[in-house]
Amino acid sequence: MPSKSRIELVRLTEIPLPAVMDLLNEPRNARHMPLAGAFYEAEAAEWVRSKDAQWDRHGYGPWGVLVDGAFGGWGGFQHEDGGADFALVLLPDQWGRGADVARAALAQGFEELGLDVVVIALPLTRSPTRAVARLGFVPDGEVVYGGAPFRQYRLTRETWVATR
Repeated sequence: MPSKSRIELVRLTEIPLPAVMDLLNEPRNARHMPLAGAFYEAEAAEWVRSKDAQWDRHGYGPWGVLVDGAFGGWGGFQHEDGGADFALVLLPDQWGRGADVARAALAQGFEELGLDVVVIALPLTRSPTRAVARLGFVPDGEVVYGGAPFRQYRLTRETWVATR
């Protein structure tokens, strides 16, 4: 796997729905997504519409992630009370590219979209402390979504700028 990939962030509506469905139904990802269920065509189409609608409501939202021109997953920001919540879900063959994708998305979030605070809420099945610390995130307690507990991490624009 090359150390540097070409990362493109595009609107989710630009990604073919079957590719999105494959990602959303990927069992190796589902074990870390306690709120996810099975996605059939109608559910996946509604999921894409609702994610893309966040751009109109909040000025930011999730993207489709292209890695070297091929669909690799989705990631981006979703509005939460504590700040813009960053999520990233990649196809298993792209898992090693997560840091590159996260850096590209965070750069756009802080530098182009004007975000002040980004949070990450990760399920307890993940042990990401070192990985998120390398991006500048610090522990920020626990939150509960849909009855499931998550560890939360926080990154401010000031920290992002200072560490680049």
